[in-house]
Amino acid sequence: MNPLERAGARPGPPFTVMFDGREIEALPGQTVAAALWAVGVVAWRTTREEGRPRGVFCGIGVCFDCLVTVDGRPGLRACLTPATPGADIRTQEGTGHDD
Repeated sequence: MNPLERAGARPGPPFTVMFDGREIEALPGQTVAAALWAVGVVAWRTTREEGRPRGVFCGIGVCFDCLVTVDGRPGLRACLTPATPGADIRTQEGTGHDD
């Protein structure tokens, strides 16, 4: 069963965001992490030293594993950042700054 049907949720119409140059669909109220998970993306950051992939770890904004760059702003936690129409979301490499 579709979880939206099960919960009786009636979100507004979907909108699109860009993820690493690819258009994906998101729903009103979704975080960046939820929108990425919904299309099968589970990692969107690499670690500074070894370039290991990271995604959501805690899911509640306590850790910093899900950092992402949105509209040129690095270091945003994908689990707390709302997806907004037309957002340009990018995989964050290391700190997201030119180190």
